[in-house]
Amino acid sequence: MAEKDMPTNIEADGIETVETDKNLKEKKVSWAKLRRVDSLNLEAGRISGAHGGHHGSKGDWRTTFILAFQSIGVVYGDIGTSPLYVYASTFTEGIHNTDDILGVLSLIIYTIVLVPLLKYVFIVLLANDNGDGGTFALYSLICRYAKVALIPNDQPEDRELSNYKLDTPSTNLRRAYRIKEKLETSKTAKIVLFLVTILGTSMVIGDGVLTPCISVLSAVSGINSLGQNAIVGISVAILIVLFAVQRLGTDKVGSTFAPVIFLWFSFISGIGLYNLFKHDIGVLRAFNPKYIVDYFRRNGKQGWISLGGIVLCITGTEAMFADLGHFSVRAIQISFSGIVFPALLAAYSGQAAYLRKFPNHVDDTFYKATPDALYWPQFVVAVAAAIIASQAMISGAFSIVAQSLSLSCFPRVKVVHTSAKYEGQVYIPEINYVLMIACVIVTIGFKTTEKIGHAYGIAVVAVMVITTCMVALIMLVIWKTSIWLIALFFVVFFVIEGIYFSAVIYKFTQGGYLPLAFSLVLMIIMATWHYVHRQRYVYELNNKVSSARVRDLVSNPNVNRIPGIGLLYSELVQGIPPIFPHFISNIPSVHSVTVFVSIKLIPISKVALEERFLFRQVEPRDHRMFRCVARYGYKDKIEEPGEFERQLVEYLKEFIRHEHFIIEAEGTAEDQQQIPHSNLLAKGSSTTVHIEESLQLPRRSSSNSIRSNSGVPNSTDSSNRMVAQPLQGAEEEMQFVQKAMERGVVYLLGETEVVAEQNSSLLKKIVVNYVYRFLRKNFREGDKTLAIPKSRLLKVGMTYEI
Repeated sequence: MAEKDMPTNIEADGIETVETDKNLKEKKVSWAKLRRVDSLNLEAGRISGAHGGHHGSKGDWRTTFILAFQSIGVVYGDIGTSPLYVYASTFTEGIHNTDDILGVLSLIIYTIVLVPLLKYVFIVLLANDNGDGGTFALYSLICRYAKVALIPNDQPEDRELSNYKLDTPSTNLRRAYRIKEKLETSKTAKIVLFLVTILGTSMVIGDGVLTPCISVLSAVSGINSLGQNAIVGISVAILIVLFAVQRLGTDKVGSTFAPVIFLWFSFISGIGLYNLFKHDIGVLRAFNPKYIVDYFRRNGKQGWISLGGIVLCITGTEAMFADLGHFSVRAIQISFSGIVFPALLAAYSGQAAYLRKFPNHVDDTFYKATPDALYWPQFVVAVAAAIIASQAMISGAFSIVAQSLSLSCFPRVKVVHTSAKYEGQVYIPEINYVLMIACVIVTIGFKTTEKIGHAYGIAVVAVMVITTCMVALIMLVIWKTSIWLIALFFVVFFVIEGIYFSAVIYKFTQGGYLPLAFSLVLMIIMATWHYVHRQRYVYELNNKVSSARVRDLVSNPNVNRIPGIGLLYSELVQGIPPIFPHFISNIPSVHSVTVFVSIKLIPISKVALEERFLFRQVEPRDHRMFRCVARYGYKDKIEEPGEFERQLVEYLKEFIRHEHFIIEAEGTAEDQQQIPHSNLLAKGSSTTVHIEESLQLPRRSSSNSIRSNSGVPNSTDSSNRMVAQPLQGAEEEMQFVQKAMERGVVYLLGETEVVAEQNSSLLKKIVVNYVYRFLRKNFREGDKTLAIPKSRLLKVGMTYEI
C-alpha cells in the first residue's frame, strides 16, 4: 500500500458534452489510461501566488506602511525597552574612567548595526518559510528541501502543495547536492539538526519567562523611593495581572500596542537628543570604532565580562524574525530602519552624554536622565512599554508551543485560537500558568535587573548563534550562494556572537544557569515525546495490514455492516494501521462507509483548504472503504468535528465523482491491454487528480466496481449519453455517502500503550516506560485535543512494543 508516486504534469482539457465524437473518444481513451485516482483538488497547486497574502513584497506601499506601523507594537517592545537597563547591567561596579562610556557606546552602536540591522533585517528575514519566521520555520524549510525529518511520512504529493515551493538544487552546483545528500543519508546529521532546533525553541520559551521579569522590574524601579521589596511586590502584581488577561487574546490585550510603543520611541529619542545637546554632544565620537579598541586595552578581562551587559541592547532581535508571519519583510525593514534604529541610537547616545557628566548615576541612568517635567509621563509609558514587551514574548512562547505540537515535538495541550481576524494568535492555558509561576519565582528570587540580566543574556545569544548556523546551512543547500559570501556571513556573525556568548556564559553561576536549566527540561520533554512518537509511527509502518488481510476481514460473514460513517484515526499515511483488525476482533462490525483518517502535519506554515485532503479507495470497492490524509501546516487550526466532517465528506464525494469518470472511461480503451508503467498528473479545468497507473489495465467486473451496472457502451454514437452514464453512477455513490453521514459519524480511536521491548537498554526503558508515560498521563488525550464528542467516540486499547 506504500505510495511511491512521482507525478509529472500533463495538460488535460476539460471534457464538454458538446465536443465532437472524435475528440471525445480521444479524451476518453486518455482518461482511461489514468488507472487510479490518487488524490483530488489542486494537488499541482491551482492557487497561484498562494504564498501568503501580505508576506511578499508585492503589496502596495500604503499596506506596507500600515503593516510597518503595526509591527512597532508587536515586534519591538523588547528591544525598545532595553535602554531601561543596559548601562546599569554593563557598569555593575561603577564607572572608573569616563572614556569607558565612549567605548561602551561604540560597542552598542556597532552591535546594533551588525546584528539587528545587517544580519536580521537584510539577511535572516529573507530565509522565511512562506512569510513565517523563527527557528521552527528554518527547520521546516530545510526539511522541505532535504529529507531530514525523523518521522518517515514523506509523500511525493506534498511537494505539489502551492506553499511548498520546492526548487530542486541545480545539477550545476554540485556542492548543494552533495550537502543535501549527506544530510539525507546521515542519521547523526538529522538528529543534530533536530536537537539544535528544539534547543533554539527552548531558549525562546525561556525568554518568555525572563523578558517579563526584567522589563517590568526595570520599569517599576522608577519609583525606587518605595524600597526594593515594594518594587518587587508591585512587579509581581503586574505580572500576575498580565498573565491573567492572556485568555482574552493578543488581539484584545494589544489593541493599542503600536501607538504606545511609538509614543515610547518618541519619548526615548526626544529625551536622548535633549541630553545629547545639553550635556556632551562629543559622545558622537563613539561612531569611531577605535574607542572599542581603547576600551578593551584599558579594561582587559573586565571589559570582556562587561559584554554580558552590552549584549542586552539587542534583546528581542529574534522577535523581528519570529513575528514575521504577521507582517512582511519590507514592513519590518522599514519600521526598524526608519523608526527603531534611529530612536535607539538617540536614546543610548543621550544616556552616554548624561553619564559623562554624572557618572555616579549609572545604577539608574534612564530615569535620572529624564527631565523632571517628563518624569511621570515617562514612567507611565515605560511601564506600559514593559508590559507590551512582555506580552510579545509570552505570545511568542504560545506560538512556538503550538508549532511544536504540529511537528509532534510537544505533549498535547489545549490550544485556543483567540482571534478570527489575525491568524496565528493562540492562547495555551497550561503554558500560561507555568510561565506565570516561573516569572513570579524568578522576580522574587533575583529581585534586581542586574541579576536577571546575567541569566537573560545567555538565552538571547544562544538563539542568535543557532539562527546563524541554520541560515548558513540554508545558504549552502537552498540559496546556493557563493561559498565566499557564506564564509563571510558565517565567520563574521559567528565570531561576534561567539564572543558575546563567552562573556555571558562566564556569569553562569550568577544566574546564567537559569535559561540553560529551562532549556534542558524543555529539551528532555520535546525530545522524549518526538522520539516515542517516531518509534510508534515506525512500528505501525512495519506492521501495516495487507490488502489481502483487509479483504478477508471485511468479507467475513460474521462481521456486520452498520449504517453511518466510521472515521478511524491513525498517524500512518501509508497503508492500513494494525489497530483496524484489532477493532474488528473486539467489535465485529464495519460501518457502511469507513474512512481511515490520518492527520498529517506538513513542514509549511499553512495548507490551503482546497489542497487539504488526499483520498484513495481501499479494495474491495463494494465495501466503500477509503484512506484519507488530511494535511495541515504548523500554523493551521484543526477544525471542529462538525466542520471537519462536512469538509471531508464534500471532498470525498468529489473524489468519487472523478474516480467514476475515470473508471467509466476505461470502457473505451479495453483494446489496450498493455500500458507502459508511468505516473501521471491529470489536470482538469477546475481540479487536479493524482493518478497511479498499473502495469496492466485489467477488465473490471461489476463485483469490484462502484459504477452502475448499465456501464458505458463502447459505441460513441452519442456524446451526451457517454458523459451522462458515469455521472449517474457517481451520483448514486455520492448520495450513499451523504445518507451515511446523515445516519451519523462515529470516531474510532486506538488507545495505544507504548512500552519498550524486553531487550531494550535501561535508558530506553526509562524514557519510554516512565518519562513518556508520565507526560502522557499528565497532558491531554488525543480525543480532547481534537474536541471529539464523547457520545460519538469509540476507543479500543492496544499495546505497541517498540
